[in-house]
Amino acid sequence: MTTSFFNPVTTQTWVNGRHAVRCVKVIQETHDVRTFCFMADQPLMFFFKPGQFVTVELEIHGQTVMRSYTISSSPSVPYSFSITVKRVPGGYVSNWLHDNLSINDRLHVHGPVGDFNAIDYPADKVLLLSGGVGVTPLMSMTRWFFDTNASVDVDFIHSARSPGDVIYHRELIHIFSRIPEFKLHVICEKKDDLGETWAGYRGFLTEPMFRMMSPDFMEREIFCCGPVPYMNAVKKILRESGFDMNHYHEESFGATPTDVRENAEELAELAEVAAEEVDVADMINVEFAESGKSVRIQPEETIHAAASKLGLHIPKACGMGICGTCRVGLKSGEVEMEHNGGITDEDIEEGYILSCCSRPKGDVVVDF
Repeated sequence: MTTSFFNPVTTQTWVNGRHAVRCVKVIQETHDVRTFCFMADQPLMFFFKPGQFVTVELEIHGQTVMRSYTISSSPSVPYSFSITVKRVPGGYVSNWLHDNLSINDRLHVHGPVGDFNAIDYPADKVLLLSGGVGVTPLMSMTRWFFDTNASVDVDFIHSARSPGDVIYHRELIHIFSRIPEFKLHVICEKKDDLGETWAGYRGFLTEPMFRMMSPDFMEREIFCCGPVPYMNAVKKILRESGFDMNHYHEESFGATPTDVRENAEELAELAEVAAEEVDVADMINVEFAESGKSVRIQPEETIHAAASKLGLHIPKACGMGICGTCRVGLKSGEVEMEHNGGITDEDIEEGYILSCCSRPKGDVVVDF
């Protein structure tokens, strides 16, 4: 079995799509964070860009549930990949994973996808900023830089609640102790209740702290991931410092940002008004070839909305063109697709679209 994994004839490579995987290891990182490691039953090399993510497909209480998680491992270890999940109060999927997912359990994943990665934005000097479990994509990048002996100057600033909440702490210390060009700074909001001493930075990330830890941040490509308030604080520091935000990149899989939610509510209100005024002649026909069903929709409605009107369930996780779960084939017609990295240029060239963020320009036929 081991020998077959090194046979270039039988070994396949990972491409964006739906894949069956098996859990091969569960690692308790902190008291409320676990890493789940996966492999394919048949030899498969999981190549991806460090920082990208997958969407996990689960069956929970008889319902199919999708959630997106960043890949925390590095493609430099190609025969497996890992996700790191934090248990959160009321977290439907995260709690289920912690309580139920065990070694040898099988599930499906979709991906990998994502514009937030270290390959598409190469730089000689980078600054990695993370808060809490937002460390996962940046850990993938760090492991990649380390394993490939990349000629990159790395500043890594991580914020955690307490010393016991610092995910991958021992590994980070090991990595950054071996390469002079890698500098690690950890900030803890408070000390552990168990009385563990902490001699590092305390409190929240501030501008003076920021400048002290990375004095040349203006020259660096910046990757940031964490809770929305954390990322907003980072952006405020950068903008007030005159940083060129074209060199700032962020990722978040938390709650829907307030501005997105408010915009959606506003569009919903406008849609109600428009529905009363729309001319039937302006409506667009959407046909689903495999299902043999079709429906007429208003301009600006999405392919996913059209499917819902017919009772067709196209899997969806994020609803914002991030996760790639709702990918379908476009057989004919044209759409306007405003995605957020959930689909590759290669997929688009092959005729795929994301139904959640694709609006028909005219009559279309979809392969679903």
